[in-house]
Amino acid sequence: MNIEKIYQDIKEFSKQRDWDKHHNPKNLAMALSVETAELVEIFQWLDLEESKSLNGSKKIHLKEEIADVAIYLLRICMSYDIDLEEAIFEKMKKNEIKYPLYDEQGNKIKYGKN
Repeated sequence: MNIEKIYQDIKEFSKQRDWDKHHNPKNLAMALSVETAELVEIFQWLDLEESKSLNGSKKIHLKEEIADVAIYLLRICMSYDIDLEEAIFEKMKKNEIKYPLYDEQGNKIKYGKN
């Protein structure tokens, strides 16, 4: 994945449409929430097996919504000069401490609470 090219494409797309004045962090977070809801909607009312085997137009729709979520997330990162890769690695280190392997392996209950 060439994140710099993605950033440049997003910047140029937004600049050409004069959207930057609307793409403030508050609006971007709200738009991210809406797109996430659209992603979730794809799976609404599907059983487990159906949700695992999306194909055709449903899979294309899934791909589009994932891209929308990613674009808004990246726009938020761009607003605050956050390196997404660095943020992910830092968070994973914190998660390793928060969810030690010996406590969490195979456990679906958050924080190991029963």
